[in-house]
Amino acid sequence: MSKLSSLERRTALTLAAVISLRLFGLFLILPVFSVYARAMPDATPWLIGLALGVYGIGQMCLQIPLGLLSDRIGRKPVITLGLLVFALGGVVAAFSHTLTGIVAGRALQGMGAVAGAGTALAADLTSEAHRSKVMGIIGVSIGVSFLLALILGPPLEAVAGLPGLFGFTSLLAVAAIAMLWWRVPTPTHHGAPAAASWRELASMFLDRRMLVLNGSVFFLHALLTASFVGLPILLTDVMRIPVAHHWMLYLPVMTIAALGMGAMLPRMKDMRRASHVVVGCVCVLGLALAGMALAETHVIVLGAAAALFFGAFNLLEAALPSLVSRLAPATLRGAAMGAYSSSQFFGAFIGGAVGGLALGHLGLRGVFGCAAAMTLLWLPLVVRGTRRMAAGGFASAA
Repeated sequence: MSKLSSLERRTALTLAAVISLRLFGLFLILPVFSVYARAMPDATPWLIGLALGVYGIGQMCLQIPLGLLSDRIGRKPVITLGLLVFALGGVVAAFSHTLTGIVAGRALQGMGAVAGAGTALAADLTSEAHRSKVMGIIGVSIGVSFLLALILGPPLEAVAGLPGLFGFTSLLAVAAIAMLWWRVPTPTHHGAPAAASWRELASMFLDRRMLVLNGSVFFLHALLTASFVGLPILLTDVMRIPVAHHWMLYLPVMTIAALGMGAMLPRMKDMRRASHVVVGCVCVLGLALAGMALAETHVIVLGAAAALFFGAFNLLEAALPSLVSRLAPATLRGAAMGAYSSSQFFGAFIGGAVGGLALGHLGLRGVFGCAAAMTLLWLPLVVRGTRRMAAGGFASAA
């Protein structure tokens, strides 16, 4: 098996750091927000869920336009603009004294929609043979940032409060900009402006294999955001675990999940095997969420269910972008990753909204029960799309 070149290794590690810094800032909020947001003067379950997921609206609307723009003017200028907007949103949220103000700040953060351009830049700087490795490195780094955020979020919140966490996200975005220009190489070429017609764009967006992948990341992040509407409250109110000690559950859970992801990720290199792994992950996610709904006060049951959930989540989070980049034409890669990221963040918005509504009307069990029910909508999509994904390459829906 050939090794990554020095350029590919540098690209993978540096871009992984750039992407992970931004996502680390977003993830820091997850383990504490729903607990402490309840104390805000205008707090309702719906607003709590909305604040967690509203950034997905801006992401959904702007990922494709910014992905197309990155195909034309370059990835790095677009990523820089997005990170500046993201940093501004963090400042707005940090200085807000109401949940409504935080919703506004989170919405502005969402307008820094650069995930598609970032993954497209990684694809531009790597060969086809090594693209899965590079995407895997980035995916693993995202998993590590997620783990660190779950562990560090509660103690950082205890020191600086929610405003401090939001301010920290802005500082991380600025650090990511510096690293982007200092260490990430600039591609020597990218798709010509006239290379992609609207017909080609429509053909790519409607390709059924792309629809399977975009639909999968939609459901994946809907489940994640919905789960974190209820999980911190479940640990605090039902399990009676102080927020500052939540890391004692998250650390072993995420370690087990990371080991499971590492064992399964090599199977995702082959498109046929990858499609079957995706189907298996959907089933595992549904069972894990059902386990969370039934855990009650049993910490071991909750821990086992959470390990299954995050193991399947991390595996799909690492593998799906690579599958998209392998299916999309080179001249449309930025747009393809933009569409993928739009689906991802729209799922986060829907998950936050569903989780907030379920918490208000059905209670904690309802949050996890509704999330588990969403896998029943997801499963037919991936089962029917397995053969088309296994075919590889790019073809129109026609």
